[in-house]
Amino acid sequence: MKIPVLEVFGPTVQGEGMVAGQKTMFVRTGGCDYSCAWCDSAFTWDGSQKADALTPETIVAKLQEIGGDRFNHVTISGGNPALHKGIGELVQLLKAQDIGTAVETQGSFWQEWLREIDDVTISPKPPSSKMVTDWEKLDYFCEQLQSRPSGSQSLKVVIFNEGDLAYAKKVHARYPNMTFYLQVGNDDLEEGTPTRLRDHLLERYEWLVDTVMEDKELNNVRVLPQIHTLIWGNKQGV
Repeated sequence: MKIPVLEVFGPTVQGEGMVAGQKTMFVRTGGCDYSCAWCDSAFTWDGSQKADALTPETIVAKLQEIGGDRFNHVTISGGNPALHKGIGELVQLLKAQDIGTAVETQGSFWQEWLREIDDVTISPKPPSSKMVTDWEKLDYFCEQLQSRPSGSQSLKVVIFNEGDLAYAKKVHARYPNMTFYLQVGNDDLEEGTPTRLRDHLLERYEWLVDTVMEDKELNNVRVLPQIHTLIWGNKQGV
Protein backbone atom coordinates (compact mmCIF):
# COMPACT_ATOMS: atom_id res chain seq x y z
CA MET A 1 0.00 0.00 0.00
CA LYS A 2 1.52 3.30 -1.12
CA ILE A 3 1.97 6.31 1.16
CA PRO A 4 1.88 9.98 0.01
CA VAL A 5 5.29 11.41 0.92
CA LEU A 6 6.34 15.04 0.54
CA GLU A 7 9.87 14.81 1.89
CA VAL A 8 12.41 12.49 3.45
CA PHE A 9 15.27 14.23 5.22
CA GLY A 10 17.83 14.04 8.00
CA PRO A 11 19.47 13.06 10.12
CA THR A 12 18.42 16.07 12.15
CA VAL A 13 17.28 16.84 15.67
CA GLN A 14 13.66 16.26 16.72
CA GLY A 15 12.43 19.66 17.82
CA GLU A 16 9.19 18.85 19.62
CA GLY A 17 7.44 16.80 22.27
CA MET A 18 8.52 13.69 24.13
CA VAL A 19 11.54 12.91 21.95
CA ALA A 20 12.83 16.49 21.67
CA GLY A 21 16.57 16.41 21.09
CA GLN A 22 16.52 12.92 19.52
CA LYS A 23 18.69 12.41 16.47
CA THR A 24 16.27 11.23 13.81
CA MET A 25 15.32 10.96 10.15
CA PHE A 26 11.99 12.41 9.02
CA VAL A 27 9.34 11.03 6.69
CA ARG A 28 6.74 13.74 6.09
CA THR A 29 3.46 12.49 4.71
CA GLY A 30 0.87 14.48 2.77
CA GLY A 31 -2.74 15.06 3.72
CA CYS A 32 -4.48 16.26 6.85
CA ASP A 33 -8.04 16.30 8.16
CA TYR A 34 -7.29 19.65 9.84
CA SER A 35 -6.33 23.06 8.44
CA CYS A 36 -4.92 24.85 11.47
CA ALA A 37 -4.71 28.63 11.18
CA TRP A 38 -1.05 28.67 12.27
CA CYS A 39 0.10 25.38 10.68
CA ASP A 40 3.84 25.45 9.99
CA SER A 41 3.47 22.57 7.51
CA ALA A 42 0.47 23.77 5.50
CA PHE A 43 2.20 22.57 2.33
CA THR A 44 1.22 19.05 3.40
CA TRP A 45 -2.48 19.79 2.79
CA ASP A 46 -2.98 23.09 0.93
CA GLY A 47 -1.96 21.84 -2.52
CA SER A 48 1.14 24.04 -2.79
CA GLN A 49 3.42 20.98 -2.94
CA LYS A 50 2.76 17.60 -4.53
CA ALA A 51 3.31 14.34 -2.65
CA ASP A 52 4.78 11.23 -4.27
CA ALA A 53 2.98 7.92 -3.72
CA LEU A 54 5.74 5.62 -2.43
CA THR A 55 5.78 2.02 -1.26
CA PRO A 56 7.15 1.35 2.24
CA GLU A 57 10.14 -0.39 0.63
CA THR A 58 10.92 2.72 -1.44
CA ILE A 59 10.70 4.92 1.64
CA VAL A 60 13.16 2.72 3.53
CA ALA A 61 15.51 2.83 0.53
CA LYS A 62 15.31 6.64 0.49
CA LEU A 63 16.03 6.80 4.21
CA GLN A 64 19.12 4.66 3.73
CA GLU A 65 20.23 6.63 0.66
CA ILE A 66 20.00 9.95 2.50
CA GLY A 67 20.91 8.92 6.04
CA GLY A 68 23.37 6.11 5.36
CA ASP A 69 24.51 4.55 8.62
CA ARG A 70 24.04 7.79 10.58
CA PHE A 71 20.60 7.04 12.06
CA ASN A 72 18.62 4.46 13.98
CA HIS A 73 15.44 6.46 14.56
CA VAL A 74 12.70 7.69 12.20
CA THR A 75 9.97 10.27 12.88
CA ILE A 76 6.81 9.92 10.80
CA SER A 77 5.24 13.34 10.47
CA GLY A 78 2.66 15.24 8.45
CA GLY A 79 0.05 16.56 7.98
CA ASN A 80 -1.63 13.79 9.83
CA PRO A 81 0.22 10.51 9.26
CA ALA A 82 -2.57 8.58 11.01
CA LEU A 83 -4.67 8.98 7.86
CA HIS A 84 -2.52 6.39 6.08
CA LYS A 85 -3.00 2.68 6.74
CA GLY A 86 0.10 1.76 4.71
CA ILE A 87 2.41 3.20 7.35
CA GLY A 88 1.94 -0.05 9.26
CA GLU A 89 4.11 -1.89 6.75
CA LEU A 90 6.73 0.86 6.90
CA VAL A 91 6.88 0.53 10.69
CA GLN A 92 7.33 -3.25 10.38
CA LEU A 93 10.22 -2.80 7.94
CA LEU A 94 11.93 -0.31 10.25
CA LYS A 95 11.46 -2.52 13.31
CA ALA A 96 13.00 -5.44 11.42
CA GLN A 97 16.15 -3.30 11.09
CA ASP A 98 16.04 -2.30 14.78
CA ILE A 99 15.17 1.29 13.89
CA GLY A 100 13.07 3.19 16.44
CA THR A 101 9.99 5.16 15.41
CA ALA A 102 8.03 8.18 16.56
CA VAL A 103 4.83 9.78 15.31
CA GLU A 104 2.79 12.88 16.08
CA THR A 105 -0.94 13.16 15.37
CA GLN A 106 -3.88 15.14 16.70
CA GLY A 107 -5.70 12.00 17.79
CA SER A 108 -8.58 12.31 15.33
CA PHE A 109 -8.04 8.99 13.48
CA TRP A 110 -6.99 5.66 14.95
CA GLN A 111 -4.81 3.13 13.11
CA GLU A 112 -3.73 -0.24 14.52
CA TRP A 113 -0.13 0.37 13.49
CA LEU A 114 0.07 3.09 16.16
CA ARG A 115 0.43 0.30 18.72
CA GLU A 116 3.80 -0.56 17.15
CA ILE A 117 5.27 2.95 17.25
CA ASP A 118 7.89 3.45 19.96
CA ASP A 119 6.88 7.02 20.85
CA VAL A 120 3.39 8.38 20.13
CA THR A 121 2.74 12.10 20.63
CA ILE A 122 -0.92 13.11 20.66
CA SER A 123 -1.27 16.81 19.91
CA PRO A 124 -4.88 18.04 20.08
CA LYS A 125 -5.25 21.52 18.65
CA PRO A 126 -6.16 24.53 20.84
CA PRO A 127 -8.65 27.32 19.99
CA SER A 128 -6.05 29.48 18.19
CA SER A 129 -5.90 26.79 15.48
CA LYS A 130 -9.58 27.45 14.59
CA MET A 131 -10.16 23.70 14.80
CA VAL A 132 -12.71 22.02 17.08
CA THR A 133 -11.69 18.98 19.15
CA ASP A 134 -13.87 15.89 18.85
CA TRP A 135 -13.53 14.72 22.44
CA GLU A 136 -15.10 11.32 21.77
CA LYS A 137 -12.51 10.57 19.10
CA LEU A 138 -9.71 11.81 21.32
CA ASP A 139 -10.99 9.69 24.23
CA TYR A 140 -11.05 6.62 22.02
CA PHE A 141 -7.55 7.32 20.70
CA CYS A 142 -6.10 7.67 24.19
CA GLU A 143 -7.94 4.56 25.44
CA GLN A 144 -6.40 2.46 22.65
CA LEU A 145 -2.92 3.38 23.88
CA GLN A 146 -3.48 2.44 27.52
CA SER A 147 -2.13 -1.08 27.09
CA ARG A 148 1.22 0.22 25.86
CA PRO A 149 4.23 0.61 28.18
CA SER A 150 4.09 3.61 30.46
CA GLY A 151 5.91 6.59 28.99
CA SER A 152 5.61 5.47 25.36
CA GLN A 153 2.86 8.00 24.64
CA SER A 154 2.26 11.58 25.67
CA LEU A 155 0.04 14.59 25.10
CA LYS A 156 1.30 17.91 23.77
CA VAL A 157 -0.54 21.19 23.32
CA VAL A 158 0.95 24.13 21.43
CA ILE A 159 0.36 27.44 23.21
CA PHE A 160 -0.11 30.82 21.56
CA ASN A 161 -2.26 32.68 24.11
CA GLU A 162 -4.21 32.45 27.36
CA GLY A 163 -7.15 30.77 25.62
CA ASP A 164 -4.85 27.97 24.48
CA LEU A 165 -3.54 27.60 28.00
CA ALA A 166 -7.09 27.22 29.36
CA TYR A 167 -7.71 24.54 26.72
CA ALA A 168 -4.47 22.79 27.70
CA LYS A 169 -5.59 22.65 31.33
CA LYS A 170 -8.84 21.01 30.22
CA VAL A 171 -6.87 18.38 28.26
CA HIS A 172 -4.51 17.79 31.19
CA ALA A 173 -7.42 17.34 33.61
CA ARG A 174 -9.17 14.94 31.23
CA TYR A 175 -6.10 12.68 30.88
CA PRO A 176 -4.22 13.21 34.16
CA ASN A 177 -2.14 10.04 33.94
CA MET A 178 -0.54 10.80 30.60
CA THR A 179 2.77 12.68 30.39
CA PHE A 180 1.89 16.22 29.33
CA TYR A 181 3.91 18.77 27.37
CA LEU A 182 3.27 22.44 26.69
CA GLN A 183 5.12 23.99 23.80
CA VAL A 184 5.28 27.59 22.71
CA GLY A 185 3.90 28.10 19.18
CA ASN A 186 5.59 29.81 16.26
CA ASP A 187 3.39 32.84 15.50
CA ASP A 188 5.58 34.34 12.75
CA LEU A 189 5.78 31.95 9.80
CA GLU A 190 6.89 34.75 7.45
CA GLU A 191 10.06 35.79 9.27
CA GLY A 192 13.01 34.91 7.03
CA THR A 193 15.84 35.71 9.45
CA PRO A 194 16.36 32.83 11.90
CA THR A 195 18.05 35.00 14.54
CA ARG A 196 15.12 37.44 14.67
CA LEU A 197 12.63 34.59 14.97
CA ARG A 198 14.79 32.94 17.64
CA ASP A 199 14.80 36.06 19.81
CA HIS A 200 11.05 36.51 19.42
CA LEU A 201 10.27 32.86 20.23
CA LEU A 202 12.56 32.88 23.25
CA GLU A 203 10.57 35.84 24.59
CA ARG A 204 7.37 33.87 24.01
CA TYR A 205 8.92 30.83 25.68
CA GLU A 206 9.86 32.93 28.70
CA TRP A 207 6.23 34.14 28.93
CA LEU A 208 4.96 30.55 28.83
CA VAL A 209 7.45 29.35 31.45
CA ASP A 210 6.64 32.25 33.78
CA THR A 211 2.89 31.67 33.37
CA VAL A 212 3.08 27.94 34.01
CA MET A 213 5.26 28.40 37.08
CA GLU A 214 2.48 30.44 38.71
CA ASP A 215 -0.36 28.01 37.89
CA LYS A 216 -1.18 25.32 40.45
CA GLU A 217 -3.15 23.32 37.85
CA LEU A 218 0.03 22.82 35.83
CA ASN A 219 2.38 21.35 38.43
CA ASN A 220 2.97 18.15 36.47
CA VAL A 221 3.80 19.41 32.99
CA ARG A 222 6.91 19.89 30.88
CA VAL A 223 7.41 23.19 29.04
CA LEU A 224 9.36 23.17 25.78
CA PRO A 225 10.45 25.49 22.98
CA GLN A 226 10.54 24.34 19.35
CA ILE A 227 14.21 23.43 19.04
CA HIS A 228 14.29 23.39 15.24
CA THR A 229 12.82 26.91 14.94
CA LEU A 230 15.42 28.26 17.35
CA ILE A 231 18.16 26.84 15.12
CA TRP A 232 16.79 27.14 11.55
CA GLY A 233 13.78 29.45 11.80
CA ASN A 234 11.09 28.73 9.20
CA LYS A 235 13.33 26.71 6.87
CA GLN A 236 11.74 23.53 5.47
CA GLY A 237 13.45 20.14 5.41
CA VAL A 238 15.66 20.45 8.51
